[in-house]
Order: sequence, then C-alpha cells, then structure tokens
Amino acid sequence: MNYREFGKTGEKISALGFGCMRFPEYEKDGKHFVDQDKVDEMIACAYENGVNYFDTAPYYCNSNSEAALGHAVKNFRDKILISTKFPLEMAKDADGYRKMLEQSLTRLGTDHIDFYHFWGINKNAYNETILGKDLLTAAAKAKEEGLIRHISFSFHDAPEAIRYIIDTSEAHGVKMESMLCQYNLLDRANEEMLAYAHEKGLGTVAMGPVGGGRLAAPTDLYAKLTGKPSIATYELAFKFCLGNPNLSCALSGMQNLDMVKKNTVVASNDSGFSEEEWVQLGKAMEEIKKFSELYCTGCKYCQPCPVGIDIPRIFEMYTYYNVYGLKDHAKNMMRDYLKHEGKTFADCKKCGLCEKKCPQHLAIREQLEKVCKILCD
Repeated sequence: MNYREFGKTGEKISALGFGCMRFPEYEKDGKHFVDQDKVDEMIACAYENGVNYFDTAPYYCNSNSEAALGHAVKNFRDKILISTKFPLEMAKDADGYRKMLEQSLTRLGTDHIDFYHFWGINKNAYNETILGKDLLTAAAKAKEEGLIRHISFSFHDAPEAIRYIIDTSEAHGVKMESMLCQYNLLDRANEEMLAYAHEKGLGTVAMGPVGGGRLAAPTDLYAKLTGKPSIATYELAFKFCLGNPNLSCALSGMQNLDMVKKNTVVASNDSGFSEEEWVQLGKAMEEIKKFSELYCTGCKYCQPCPVGIDIPRIFEMYTYYNVYGLKDHAKNMMRDYLKHEGKTFADCKKCGLCEKKCPQHLAIREQLEKVCKILCD
C-alpha cells in the first residue's frame, strides 16, 4: 500500500481509504442489521493489505455502521485512523455537538476519534450553524480534551466556498485540518480548491473516486486514450485520483470482499501516469462528459422517499442503460424491481423532498420521469 503525508496533521494515510457506508446488510423482523461476520472479514482484509483510514458516520447503514466498524477494528484500533461525522441538524447548541460526539465514541468503542468532520456542510450551514452556534469552540475543546485528534469537514457546495470555510475557520482561531469532498474523473470541479487546501496544510480525501459506480464497469477507454493494453476502468479512475499531487487519499465505499481485494491491489501499484498520458486524459474529458447526463453518486441522501421510490437504484439502472450500453440488462433490472413491488415515477407525489436533500442538486423529479419512461417501455 502507498502512504502519503496527510497535510500537516503529522499522520501518514493510506492512498486508499475504506468508506463504511455500504456494508452488507440484511433485514429481519422489519429491522435492518449489518452482516458483522462479512464486515469483520472485509475490514481485516483491508487492514492486512495496508489500509489505515476508515470513514464512517452516525446514519450510515441504517445507523449501524459506527458500531460495526468499532467491532471490526477492536484488535488493531491503535494502528488505524477512524473518521466519523457530526450532523449539523443535531446542533441545537454546543451541548448537541458534545452529545453526538460521545454517542459516536460509544458506538465505535474507542476513547478518541482521529478525524471528526462537520458533515456535508455548505457556506450557509457553516455561517448559520458552525459559526452561529460557536461549534468551532466546541470542537477545539473536544480536541484539547483528547476526544478528537483533528478537526475536519466534508463538503457539498460550490467549490469557492471551500476557501471561505478554510480561511474563516483559521481567522476564528480554529484551523480545519482535513477535508473530504467529491472528486473523480467525471467531476473535477473541486480540483483547484484541493490544491488550495493542500497548500494550507489540510489533508485531502476524495469521495466518489469511481463516480458513484459509473466508472466501475469495464470499457476500452484506456486503450483508446493511450494505445496501450486496456486496464479496468475502475483502475483508471483510481489512478486518476491518486495521480493528483494535492490529494492524500481516495475513499471507496466497498461492499464486498472482492472489491476490497481489487482496490487494495490498485492502490498498492506504484505505476502512475506519465505526463503524456495525463495530457491524453485531459483531452478525453469532453468524451467523458457524456457520462454526466445524470450524475447520481448513489449516496442515498434522497432516501427515504415518502412513497418508497428507490431513486438511487433506478438511476443506477439508467447508468447501465445509457453509459455502458447494457440496455437489456437495465430493463431486466427494472422488471425485477417492479416484480417486487418497486415504486416508480408513476407513484411520485412531486413533493420535491428528494431534491432538497440531494448534494448534487439534481432535478430528480424531471430525471426520474424520463428514466422510468425509458426503462419501463
């Protein structure tokens, strides 16, 4: 595994981070559970192959992710870095920050969190909640007490807001130490601000390095770009992210043991892109843009839908249909979904709640109507 300096935090971070939002789950008596045996095996494999950064959050996996991760790492907790997050809606005051932090510590079975993020913030939330309720002071106090080691934020907003957040936090006497943001071959909007964060000494982590799965399927793109034997498209996507000198780590939400094994191999490969290959990749961006017609990352923030429409699943079907040309497969997926009483746009009440929660600001209702018409035809 390749390791990198994590900004000026003094930490060494693995090039691949384990995103703990897609652990295998099962349902019993109407309740959701994480398959702990599978999670233990996946986490152990990742650790044995050099992964030392594990990112979770209170609501991941039906609120079971933190406890599952804590169980899986208990035998090597002191040798890894754990990241989790504070949901701003719980910040009625500084006491709310402390209560959620203590809850995460308990669930994780640890006495400290290495990187504690203000979760999914934007400029307005930063001003109104983090500054408005003096949460920077609460974070600094928790750090002083050793409950957290580094103050961080994850981000969903216009890129220029990153500079504002970093600079104003420093002006208030509490520096942000690491940042988690969207970045991949399809979405380079945050590229300039990644460079700024790196320059300011923050550790930088990319979420969605394979574009919410859009770059996971095999294609001959690499061969077309370079004239060399093709490599897996997910490998191309990871190497693109990890080739950015301003990025510390690429975070992958791994769902099974096979994904863990494949991703650790890619992140352990020392061969990067030559300057010529990077130029060719730059020229390929116009071609890649066609992938972005409907750019759903599969984050599931739009869920639950009040009428039960599985929006991320339907958009995933469309990815197979539109991006990879697997039209029959996509329609078969939709037929199976409908067979199990899956809801579609025909059931939509057009309330718009999904659009309010979407970090990518997708016109979900409009896209859902179009996609369901195509897949149900």
